[in-house]
Amino acid sequence: MDVLTFRDYCLSLPMAEETTPFDETTLVYKVGGKMFACADMAEFEWVAVKCDPAEAVLLREQYDEVSAAWHFNKRHWNAVRTTGDLPDGFIREQIRNSYLLVLRCSVTPKALREEILAYVGEHGLPE
Repeated sequence: MDVLTFRDYCLSLPMAEETTPFDETTLVYKVGGKMFACADMAEFEWVAVKCDPAEAVLLREQYDEVSAAWHFNKRHWNAVRTTGDLPDGFIREQIRNSYLLVLRCSVTPKALREEILAYVGEHGLPE
């Protein structure tokens, strides 16, 4: 996966927004103001995604290209290497799972969360 494909996919998710709160090269994607994905656009080698803690550990054990995300809560965030052997579909799946986890667990107010979930329910998410 390249950085443009990553960017296009993140922005294709309903109500996703792109920000650069850390510096001018770190892309951060949010839904409802909460971060679900992050990557450096200059050195696009890793994508940080939020993950259920138990699933995060399983993915790290199963794939050499998945590790605890640097500078993030290691319990909740995985880094997925974009330059390894993982197919783009797997990386998109991790981004999609992160988006849904953040949407269901972190987005407030409840009315906004329900609005976005209703939209996702009607339209689905891109593969």
